[in-house]
Amino acid sequence: MGKLSIVSTPIGNLDDITLRAIKTLSSVDAVLCEDTRHTGQLLHLLNIKNSRLIRFDDHTEENTLPEIIDLLQSDKHIALVSDAGTPLISDPGFRIVRECIKRGIAVESVPGPSALLAALTCSGLPADKFLFFGYPPEKSSHRNKLFASLPKDTTIIFYCAPHKLQQTLDDMKEVLGDIEITIARELTKIHEEIWRGTLSDALTHFSKPQGEFVILFRL
Repeated sequence: MGKLSIVSTPIGNLDDITLRAIKTLSSVDAVLCEDTRHTGQLLHLLNIKNSRLIRFDDHTEENTLPEIIDLLQSDKHIALVSDAGTPLISDPGFRIVRECIKRGIAVESVPGPSALLAALTCSGLPADKFLFFGYPPEKSSHRNKLFASLPKDTTIIFYCAPHKLQQTLDDMKEVLGDIEITIARELTKIHEEIWRGTLSDALTHFSKPQGEFVILFRL
């Protein structure tokens, strides 16, 4: 029986790759990835050659799952990566892990970078208890319902795409008031920014948002 390795990759700074991740990616029979060009470039920079890349994203997961299970049951070692950070965290992968567990196929985690933990640890907010909600719902009404249900005395964390930031902050302000928040942007990259202030200030400061965002606050 083969093995599935869940391999974390850098979220921006290539130096954050771990030795174990390099060894794993160098030895597997295939790499499951969201974007074969993106992962191919990463492997090239790491001087890892001749890796078979299999596209594995929300659009292909259902169709490719049987093929991947067949490979694993044929004693193949397969790595799962996302475009950046730790797989499964707001990325595809849950279904294949669940299927491997169901069939007795070994699953291992090769831990490493995560925007969620990087943002939390430098936010200045309590990290002993937190709730991570991934990306907020697409519809404003659903977002408002979620924001209204958030608990107090717990650090709350959301991911947010740049084109959704202004509307998300507007909805938060409408439901939660002009609270203090922390926004982490472009973590580990050249233009990394950890910003702290009110929602009103955030709407002004990030009037032309660029990069990927992590929003953190405590009610």
